[in-house]
Amino acid sequence: MGTPEFAVSSLKELIRAKFNVVGVITAPDRPAGRGRKLRQSAIKVFALQNDLNVLQPPNLKDPIFLNQLEELNADLQIVVAFRMLPKVVWDMPGMGTFNLHASLLPEYRGAAPINWAIINGETKTGVTTFFINEKIDTGSILMQEETDIPTSMDVGALHDKLMDMGGRLILKTIQLLMKGDYKPVDQPKKENKIAPKLNKDNTKIDWTDSLNNIYNKIRGLCPYPGAWTFMSNKNKRIEVKLYKSDKIIEQHNLATGKIISDKKEIKIAVSDGFLKILTLKLAGKRQMDTRSLLNGYSFDKESKML
Repeated sequence: MGTPEFAVSSLKELIRAKFNVVGVITAPDRPAGRGRKLRQSAIKVFALQNDLNVLQPPNLKDPIFLNQLEELNADLQIVVAFRMLPKVVWDMPGMGTFNLHASLLPEYRGAAPINWAIINGETKTGVTTFFINEKIDTGSILMQEETDIPTSMDVGALHDKLMDMGGRLILKTIQLLMKGDYKPVDQPKKENKIAPKLNKDNTKIDWTDSLNNIYNKIRGLCPYPGAWTFMSNKNKRIEVKLYKSDKIIEQHNLATGKIISDKKEIKIAVSDGFLKILTLKLAGKRQMDTRSLLNGYSFDKESKML
C-alpha cells in the first residue's frame, strides 16, 4: 500500500526478492497540471509496468473494496507513504500489517519527517518498520536503520537515500517476521520532535532567525516545496523561493534582510552573518542560479527580504 515515488523502491525490492505480491493498493488517479488531466500515482505506474493487480479505493471502508482485499488472501500487508488505515484493513492479514516510516521513531512522527529532520539541523536520521495500530506512527517497532545527514545535504538527496534504505529494511523485516522469533518494542507515548504537514506558514523564511536555522530551512525544503519569502525591490513586493544557499559567518552592522548584490552574487544580511543565495525563483520566472538571474535583473539600494 503506497502512493508516491518513495514507495516504489520498496515494491521493487519485493519483486526482486520474488515475493508473491498479490495486490497493490494506491490512491485514485488525481487531476493535475493546467490541463487537469488525470495523473496516476508513481506506485500505480510501476505496478502496471510489472503486471501487478492494482486497487484504488476512494474509501478504505467501502464494503466492495474490503471484499476485494479479503479475496487477495494476503499473508502480510506493507504500507509505505499511504494514508491512515481503518482497523478492519490493518487487522486483516494473519501476519499483520507493518509500516515503513522515514525517521527513527518515536522522533518525527507525522507527514514530513525527512524535511523536518533537516530543517531542525539533525545530523542523524533513519528508517523504521513498525506494526500499525489505531494511532499514527505509534505502533510497536520491528526494525530500525540509522544514517548520517551531511550538513550540505538537501531533502531531495536524503529522500532518495532513505527510499533505498527503506526498501532494504522492508526485506529484512519480512525475513524477521517469517522466522517468527522477534519481539516488537513498544514506543514511548511522548515524542520530542514532530513532523507536521508542510504548509505556506511553516515553509516561510523568518529573517530574524539565525543564519544556521535559515540555511537548514532552505535545504530542508529543496527541491520541494521550496522555502519562500517576500522581497521588496524597486517599490515592488515580490514572492521568492530559495533552493540552494551558502553560509558566510561574519560580523556586520547591516539591517536584517538587507540585500547586497553585484553582478556575480546575492547576499542577505542576517543577525550573525550573510546568507549567500545560489539558486532561486522569482514569481513569474523560472528557477535559476544567481548569475543567470543577474544577467537581466538588478536590485536597488533599498532592496531587502521581508
